[in-house]
Amino acid sequence: MDDTLVELVAANVTFVGMHFVMSHPLRATMVRIFGEKLFPAVYSLVSFATLAWVYFAFTATPSFDLPGSGEIGWIVATVIMLPAMVLFAGSFAGNPALPAPGAEKLASKEPNGVFKVTRHPMMWAFGLWALSHIVLFWSWRTMITAIAMGFLALVGAHMQDRKKEVLMGEAWGQWEAKTSYWPRWGKLFGVGAIWWIAGTVLWLGFTYGHIHAGGIPAGIWRWVGV
Repeated sequence: MDDTLVELVAANVTFVGMHFVMSHPLRATMVRIFGEKLFPAVYSLVSFATLAWVYFAFTATPSFDLPGSGEIGWIVATVIMLPAMVLFAGSFAGNPALPAPGAEKLASKEPNGVFKVTRHPMMWAFGLWALSHIVLFWSWRTMITAIAMGFLALVGAHMQDRKKEVLMGEAWGQWEAKTSYWPRWGKLFGVGAIWWIAGTVLWLGFTYGHIHAGGIPAGIWRWVGV
């Protein structure tokens, strides 16, 4: 394996591993050392540092192009990203999984919006983003990074349930009973017009930005032309 690919694998493993370690086995120790208020800052600093390593390792790695899945792959990826953006847009409103005051009160409410689909809309949005890149079968560096991020999102969501059961107790248990880890895709069209509008705007915006960020037309812009 090329040295740059080895470094990219190491960077992704470190990024994912540090998230899991800091969120679970080392969390209590780090909170004791840094305190409840400083711990999030340390967590964020380590996360950004390891993510920066992923970025620089990714850009330093030759594309090592794979055959690709052609236009069919681009169509599938484009379709996948729309529900991903709908879930992502709605994940910030009334989400008891986010580290914010009043989480227990939010967990006591009936699921609304994207939470009718899954209690982890943000993580599933990241998982779908990863899948959209995997189906393109574009390059080794993209495959490695997408698999790592998808693993972090979906396994991390499962581990988050276990952590929240300890931290929030009955409140999270009640939220779990009313919601689902696995997306109930049949409920996606009932999340509300606001999230479909917001998700569509994000879908158009992010795929348009892909042209300038990666130099590769993505989404409908691949066919519309800009």
